[in-house]
Amino acid sequence: MAIDLKHTRNIGIMAHIDAGKTTTTERILYFTGKTHRLGEVHDGAATMDWMVQEQERGITITSAATTTYWNYENDSYRINIIDTPGHVDFTVEVERSLRVLDGSVAVFCAVGGVEPQSETVWRQADKYKVPRIAFINKMDRTGADFHSVVSQIRERLKANPIPIQLPIGQEDSFTGVVDLLDNKAIIWYEDAKEGTKYKIEDVPAEMVDEVAEYREKLVEAVAEHDDALMERFFDDPDSITPDELRSVIRKATIQRTIIPVMCGASFKNKGIQRLLDAIVAFLPSPKDIGAIEGINPNTDEKILRHPETSEPFSGLAFKIATDPYVGRLAFIRVYSGVLEAGAQILNVRTGKKERITRLYQMHANKQIPMERIEAGDIGAAVGFKELRTGDSICALDKPIMLESITFPEPVIGLAIEPKTQSDIDRLGNALNKLAEEDPTFQVKTDPDSGQTVISGMGELHLEVLVDRLKREFNVECNQGAPQVNYKEALTGTVTHREVFKKQTGGRGKFADIQVKISPADNGVEGLQFVNDIKGGSIPKEYIPSIEKGFRESLANGPLAGYPVVNMKVVLFDGSFHAVDSDQLSFEIAAKQAFRNAAIKASPVLMEPIMSDEVLTPEEYMGDVISDFNKRRGQITGMEDKNGAKVIRAKVPLSEKFGYVTALRTITSGRATSSMEFSHYDQVPASLAEKIVDKSKGKIS
Repeated sequence: MAIDLKHTRNIGIMAHIDAGKTTTTERILYFTGKTHRLGEVHDGAATMDWMVQEQERGITITSAATTTYWNYENDSYRINIIDTPGHVDFTVEVERSLRVLDGSVAVFCAVGGVEPQSETVWRQADKYKVPRIAFINKMDRTGADFHSVVSQIRERLKANPIPIQLPIGQEDSFTGVVDLLDNKAIIWYEDAKEGTKYKIEDVPAEMVDEVAEYREKLVEAVAEHDDALMERFFDDPDSITPDELRSVIRKATIQRTIIPVMCGASFKNKGIQRLLDAIVAFLPSPKDIGAIEGINPNTDEKILRHPETSEPFSGLAFKIATDPYVGRLAFIRVYSGVLEAGAQILNVRTGKKERITRLYQMHANKQIPMERIEAGDIGAAVGFKELRTGDSICALDKPIMLESITFPEPVIGLAIEPKTQSDIDRLGNALNKLAEEDPTFQVKTDPDSGQTVISGMGELHLEVLVDRLKREFNVECNQGAPQVNYKEALTGTVTHREVFKKQTGGRGKFADIQVKISPADNGVEGLQFVNDIKGGSIPKEYIPSIEKGFRESLANGPLAGYPVVNMKVVLFDGSFHAVDSDQLSFEIAAKQAFRNAAIKASPVLMEPIMSDEVLTPEEYMGDVISDFNKRRGQITGMEDKNGAKVIRAKVPLSEKFGYVTALRTITSGRATSSMEFSHYDQVPASLAEKIVDKSKGKIS
């Protein structure tokens, strides 16, 4: 179906775990005719939760893409939807989806409100400048409070939420909504299949005053974004038509100055048709977003690509997945031009050509073959050899490097080994495939023990990956206890001279360097290398080798072999030998200088600190706080929420293993907890000694 690009919407559904993202997506698919039966998350039958692990656990693990169509004001709109996970362990899926989306629906639970992962996905959407609308779900649940959630969005997310609907009743009495733009009530029929049909009536008499108040606030907030409307608002606010309001709301939403807020109950099918109307009315098309900026890798010049089929092809591979039937799939957002099946394209990262043999439109884990995908569209490709997540792809003769995707570092590791000899080769192959799919999953071999160590974002993340090894790749593994991914940092400054000399028969090896080693400047990650050589005491061609030697040394810190967070190296003097010096000699000298000098630069151990939020009945508050104190936690805030207490704390990850079970015990199963990575901080000296001793094998 040929669709004008201005009638295309690339959107994501994002939220905290259990706010109802997947249920909302399922209802969208049902109402747009994409599916003809309602799949429920709790039955393990949701279309978008197609992985076995997702169906068993009732959570979304991998972002799923689909395309559907919706008619609005006599036009057909194509909506490409990505349903993202809510669990913090799978935050990579949200990150890479938001990078390629034009708009987003942020779903909030009417009872839970703004929860920790809501804040995380909101920050990610801010980072990629994604316009969004808010949908307050679960209005039928006990404790639902529309106005409380709106104020939480304002206060905790520092956003500008503008309700364009008001609920009629809440909890069991939630029967409809008032559309503040048209000033009409939408009431769902009781006798129809719940929520699928509605009637439009006048505003209920008992709500007339409230509706008038909120409509005036809406008109005023919208008029602030348009000078002509502002004048009319002061002269005659009633003269402003609903269509004029919609036009300005659309403009302000795309500029990310307001967040239109709607409400409903996805499980009961209530509010979904109006949400679809709002998606096409307020969220941007690729044309509204405009040209994407990139860099010509040959000249480093900035260049633009407009979302037109007439422009040269450019796109971004935002996800790699392994399918048992078609092999490796690359999910691609096309920004300009056309990608055709069988075409050759350039992978800008590798500088090599790739052939795309087949193209698909995705519907969860099903593929619909396509001949071509065009500017503004999202599809999947097969046939490539070296494509990775975040790679820019483009026409062979028109190279462009788009901004890539940044991923967080894994914070937890697990040693695994295959149960049988025959599993050894299969394990390596399977781990490589999983690491290709998920950039936050890393595989390393411990140089001392020879063990394979897998690292990820949390216990659940690693648990799911080990489960996938067993089910998808038929590899049975033994696994050790989870280990924290510590890091090391230098806190002092040391000046050091390193002379590397080796004389064998014939040509020898010689390098002499003088360096100052210290912590890097604020905000610098990894190695900050400063070449301060004057007068050519070390020839220019050896400098990159010295830098390489220090960069590679960062992988093994001086205390216990953990990676070093950052380091500044100032190379200020040295000497060379006309015959015996070469690049390798200077690289070795740099590595030896690090080994000998870093231990004198007051190294410290750093550990991951998690932001934790516990919702508990008030009578258990003291026990929860006491338990946090035992775990070296620092309480950062407390507040009331729906008759319970919310306790926020920063807690070292090493103290969090088995926490959910402990929390259930001390609160009789009545408290809930969620956590996300916050930052790295220094380990107390007494504890650091034990960790260092253990890593060196002194403690079994």
